[in-house]
Amino acid sequence: MNYFAVNRSAEEDEGEAKWERIRAEFPAQEPFLNLNNAAVSPPPTVVEEAVVDAYRFISRNPDYNMWSRLDTALPGIKRELAELIDCTPEEIALNRNSSEGLSTAIFGIPLTKGDQVLISVWDYPSVRAGWLQRQQREGIEVANCAFDLMDSDDDIIEAYVDAMTPRTRVLQLTHMYHWNGRVLPVRRLCAIARERNIITIVDGAQTFAQMPVSFRELDCDFFVTSLHKWLGAPVGNGMLIVNERQIDQTWPLLAPFDQPALHIDKFDHWNLGTYNSALQAGIAPAIQFHKAIGAERKHARLRELTRYWIGLARDIPGFRLHTATATDNLGAISLFSIDNLDMKKIERDLRENHQVHVKYRKVEHVEGLRVSPHIYMLKSDLDTFVAALRNALAGPSPCLSEIRRSSSGRSARAPDAFSNGLICGAD
Repeated sequence: MNYFAVNRSAEEDEGEAKWERIRAEFPAQEPFLNLNNAAVSPPPTVVEEAVVDAYRFISRNPDYNMWSRLDTALPGIKRELAELIDCTPEEIALNRNSSEGLSTAIFGIPLTKGDQVLISVWDYPSVRAGWLQRQQREGIEVANCAFDLMDSDDDIIEAYVDAMTPRTRVLQLTHMYHWNGRVLPVRRLCAIARERNIITIVDGAQTFAQMPVSFRELDCDFFVTSLHKWLGAPVGNGMLIVNERQIDQTWPLLAPFDQPALHIDKFDHWNLGTYNSALQAGIAPAIQFHKAIGAERKHARLRELTRYWIGLARDIPGFRLHTATATDNLGAISLFSIDNLDMKKIERDLRENHQVHVKYRKVEHVEGLRVSPHIYMLKSDLDTFVAALRNALAGPSPCLSEIRRSSSGRSARAPDAFSNGLICGAD
């Protein structure tokens, strides 16, 4: 599998032909044009086939083939993942998704009444809920760090530093917010936390395999991600990385089957009991597919696709972008709204009348439609999306008449924290 010859120049690699070859390696997306890959992305066909073959293999002799045959590949899979993210295999636990890995850290870090945990309103809802549950049950203090998603890195760092107190024991960070694709200055924040002896948890659900990530460079205590988003592994695969300095003192989410629990093994998937090993058979081919493209090239393509569709849509009247584009951290995730229109109903109109699937997102004052293409998509797909959006806004359609009725009487929204985004074509 060699999609990009290493001796080809950048100029020769330009154009869509190379990405058409990659598109051919994925199953067709039906019935919708899938622009919600930030939630879950389709695996390449080779990954899909590996899982199906593994499931059939298990069925021939489940007890032996599953645990004594398929599971013998897991140490090798950990070695390959460790190479991708720059950690040791002995720091990696495999599980089902980011939420499970985050819960392991949230409920496993020893804390006492009065200890403070610093989170933000932008963190993933289940992450916030987990910490608030510990607050209710154990009397720890959960404090919110206040900043805006469009603030500068320096302003965000200042907000976190100002919110820290001598009682702050844990800093919960999101590497890239799933709301609008904003990347936090996590490396700098982790360095500050280390100076203050604060434990750091990084939610990397949206960054791993979308862009280059180094666990060693971040130097956090916990890094959690899903493998079914940007890596292209089967749904139901996640990775928890626990810095060696934190392994022994952290409690597992589930009591280990083997006693005494062996180091990182106490966080691993097999403490669930019986699980579907066939899903993990798809991780290795997903890694190979990812490596054949390369994290930097993948990130560049996703950034290119995002800027491409925004360039097509930016002259739509009332178009407001809630994602900063003039940054190398830009990836596949962006959020937009149209002034004075109900975006949730536009989402439905796009899906029901134009067969385009985007995702309505709302948190605090941020509201709009999230667009997240993947590397199997072409610019022509984004042409289709923007044409559908223009048609939906032009109407008439059953949903659009409802959109206009529900938004009638509203006044135009005043400039807000997103004024440095795009509105009516302004950068």
